[in-house]
Amino acid sequence: MMNTYFFEDLSLGMHETLMKTVMESDVVGFAQLSGDENPIHLSDVYASKTRFGQRIAHGLYTASLISAVLGTRLPGPGAVYLSQSLNFKAAVKIGDVVVVKVSVTELTEKGRRCRLYCEALVDGQVVLDGEAIVMVPGRPKGSAET
Repeated sequence: MMNTYFFEDLSLGMHETLMKTVMESDVVGFAQLSGDENPIHLSDVYASKTRFGQRIAHGLYTASLISAVLGTRLPGPGAVYLSQSLNFKAAVKIGDVVVVKVSVTELTEKGRRCRLYCEALVDGQVVLDGEAIVMVPGRPKGSAET
């Protein structure tokens, strides 16, 4: 699903949700992409000896799901990240279903800035939250609302 909102289309309280099951291939792929090959993500033997008892997903993998919402659903294509704060609250394990919720909390016309509250939950528990600020394209001059 892809949504495209121009700055003029946004309003306070608008929200979007994404649900993603964390697969082993996601964790391995993220390790390869990021270069973070910490054995807590990749080694069952190592991870079994940690406080988590099993492998966990990278925190920034979970955070990247926020980026997926911002870039495809709210505000959607054309949104440009300016900042993101992240608070990691709990580990995400392979097989967990992560629900990412993003909602508009502030709109600043100058510079077309949009502030969004972002959270990721597993089984109703917040595993990550934070705030994003993105720049949103304005409606092209002469185009009609859709």
